[in-house]
Formats: sequence, C-alpha cells, structure tokens
Amino acid sequence: MPEEGTVERWAWDYVVSDVLAHKLAPPPPPVRWEATPTSRRLDAPGRPPELVIATKRTKTPKPAALVRPDKRAELLHVFFHHELQAAELLLRAALLFAEEDLAFRRGLVRIARDEIRHMALYVAHLAKLGYAVGDFPVRDWFWERVPSANDPASFVALLGVGFEGANLDHTRRFAQAFRDAGDEEGAALQDRVGDEEIAHVRFAATWLERFTGRPVSLEAWMAALPSPITPLVLRGQPLDRERRRRAGLDDAFLDALEAWSPS
Repeated sequence: MPEEGTVERWAWDYVVSDVLAHKLAPPPPPVRWEATPTSRRLDAPGRPPELVIATKRTKTPKPAALVRPDKRAELLHVFFHHELQAAELLLRAALLFAEEDLAFRRGLVRIARDEIRHMALYVAHLAKLGYAVGDFPVRDWFWERVPSANDPASFVALLGVGFEGANLDHTRRFAQAFRDAGDEEGAALQDRVGDEEIAHVRFAATWLERFTGRPVSLEAWMAALPSPITPLVLRGQPLDRERRRRAGLDDAFLDALEAWSPS
C-alpha cells in the first residue's frame, strides 16, 4: 500500500473506496509523490452499496425516448458511471505505470479530477429530475476492458484516444437529443463535458505519439489498442470532426476512422 500523505495513497484510496461520498467528493490530493515509486496493480474498484451491478446487459435509452424525464435520468446515470470508471482507471494507471515520467502521471491525476467534477455535475442534474445515484443499475463496462491495456501506450490509446475520443461524438449527439426534449440545461451539460474532454483526448494523443515514436495515424493507434478492441466501439455517429481536430487528430486520421469497417 502506498505511503500515507502521498498522491499514490490518495489515488489508491479513491479506487478501492466503497463509500459513495468519497467517490463523489474526495479530498484534494497531497502535493507529495513517492520518492521511489513502485508499480501497483488494482484489478477491481471498490463499489459503494448504492451502486448495484446489473446482472444482464442494459440498453442505453434512445434519443427519441428522452422526452421522458425518467429516461433522461437513466441516461445521465449511465454517464455518471462512465465518469466514475474513467476517474478510477486513470488513477489506477497512475499507480500501475509508476516508472513513467512524472508529467504523465500528474496528467492522469489532473484528468481524473476533471472526471470527478463531471460526476458531480451529472449528480446535480439527476437530482433536479428527481433521481439519485443508485436509482438505476450500472455496468462496469470500462473496467471489463481497460485493464487489458498493460502498457502506457495501450492505455492512452484505449481510454484517451478511444473512449474519450468517442465521447466527443456522443456528447454532441446527446446534447441535441436533450435540446429536442426541451431540457436545455441537460443539453448545456453535455456540451460542457464534451468541450472539456477535448483536452483529455489531446493529452492522450500527445503521449501516444511519445510512447510509440510514431505520429498518431489510424494504423499506429490500432496497433496500440489491446485485442480484441477495434474502432467499432470507439467512435460515434457522426464523428465530431471539429472537436477531434482541436484534440490534435488530423483529417487523415478522421477520414480513416470514419471509413474503417471490420474486415
């Protein structure tokens, strides 16, 4: 277990905590990092009792269903849980890849704190709709896949360029769906989260290039993805090309991503 009073211990405590209040609002991290960091692997997160894991696959509400407040709340709960898993997995990576550049690990912690802040925004809007964390079951979908990324290049390829890149597309689409349902505040929330995650994708793309020594092309990105993950689950329809360009992904990458199909 990491030493008390270090960022590593703060990250460890967050991932393993089974207290909802701690997941929603952890204390600020310490300033001090371990002088001689040690790689630590966490294979599962702590889960508060309020979060009930679904025993079977649940379908994400369709945009047309969002005219119903309960369906908007159900979708916001999914987004909240995505942010929670992202925060946990980023902090897990900061512990696992302890021998990497401190700038990289600091970036992981910074982005995790953004995800925690996004969680609070989703919880607040859930409350305005009359719902709370735990009113819907959850799936640890990211935890079932991201730990297969066993090196830092694979991790940033999957979580950052992959899942967060796709969220640039999804938030734009769902913002319009919330707007069409008359929930302007929910739409603005989606727009805000999507805009703020541009920097997360840019961070991942920058480090992917550093780790691989290759420009971020579709071929280089796919080579870094852990099998059997493919672009099929790492893009929305349509691509938000404007946001993805701002994240540092060029038109050649975007054209190839849009055109890719399973062989």
